[in-house]
Amino acid sequence: MSAIIPDRIFAETALSVAGLTAYLQDLLENDRYLQLLWVTGEVSSVSDHRSGCFFNLTEPDKSAAIRCVVWNSQRPKLAQMPAKGEQLLVLGSLKIYKNRGEYQLTVWQSLPAGEGLQALHLQQLRARLEAEGFFDPVSKRPIPAHPQVVAVVTSDTAAAWGDIQRTLAQRYPRLQVLLSPTAVQGEGAAAGIVRAIERVELDGRAQVIILGRGGGAVEDLACFNDERVVRAIANCTIPIITGIGHERDESLADLAADKCAHTPTAAAEQAVPILADMYLQHQQRSIALVNAVRERLQREEEHLQLLKNRLKRLPFTSRSLQQVTSKLEVLQEKLSALNPAAVLQRGYAAVIQSNGIAVTQTEGLALGEELTVRLNRGCLKVKIVEILEAEKS
Repeated sequence: MSAIIPDRIFAETALSVAGLTAYLQDLLENDRYLQLLWVTGEVSSVSDHRSGCFFNLTEPDKSAAIRCVVWNSQRPKLAQMPAKGEQLLVLGSLKIYKNRGEYQLTVWQSLPAGEGLQALHLQQLRARLEAEGFFDPVSKRPIPAHPQVVAVVTSDTAAAWGDIQRTLAQRYPRLQVLLSPTAVQGEGAAAGIVRAIERVELDGRAQVIILGRGGGAVEDLACFNDERVVRAIANCTIPIITGIGHERDESLADLAADKCAHTPTAAAEQAVPILADMYLQHQQRSIALVNAVRERLQREEEHLQLLKNRLKRLPFTSRSLQQVTSKLEVLQEKLSALNPAAVLQRGYAAVIQSNGIAVTQTEGLALGEELTVRLNRGCLKVKIVEILEAEKS
């Protein structure tokens, strides 16, 4: 069968390969939408060269692919480097390479896609809140040792509410428990948790708050990583214990809380002590106090007996003391007799020369010499007018 040839061929309308490629290049590269766009896909291959990193993004089912390149000058600015098998969200512009007739995405930024992107956002939020001091251990408020009123922020239909009630009732009977109900997953949960905390604070009766929720998927627990919830916990004037049912990672709400536990039951256990244990400790302390008093009483009785034994020996001691006292009195009488003042009291006088020497004889005295005569009371100034010789016996 012969080929069909058009009746008329217009050579002037034919495009060269370069012309067609240039047309497509001008069409695509000047398209405002294609100059800067986000593309998501799975990295199927990665190749490093001196000029940059080349990789392919594909659909998960491999039904479509696009070549990508990150030039070396842009690599340090990427939030996530391409790695085979990872889901990426890349920002780039479309470029046409005429010599190969191919198009390629020049990448300016690369972010983890899906859960990876959520993790990146969470990491950035955590860093920002940490810089503001919301997770600082110094700012944590102490949990009261014996609270009388405990508030619970959770869903009134969730199993967590029942677990918390049972635990509190078993550990601390007659405790007053207040419920501030709120949704703890889904759209609007974060705002509801904030309002529930504010209600408890406005009520003013609770000494501690339990923020609880059972386990669930990462998406279900997203409200506990909400910035509004973190700020509400950190700014609340009442200490808050979180009991969120997850074991892998701490939520931002856990980091902001004054205490955190991995389950609602564990949070309730941290909120109140076991009353029965307190009674037992009180009883043990009472017994220890009684024993201590008994031991002290026994020591004092032994000491008292020792004093009694010493008192029995006092009569002998008294006789010795009497003898010493009598001897002392005799010595005191002798001293009194020798006391010059006592001699003066009996009417005698002391005659003293001007040089302070007592006169005991007439020898050495001269007529007209002044003497001092000391009496029992007062003194006399005298002058010698006559010296009589002592009579010889």
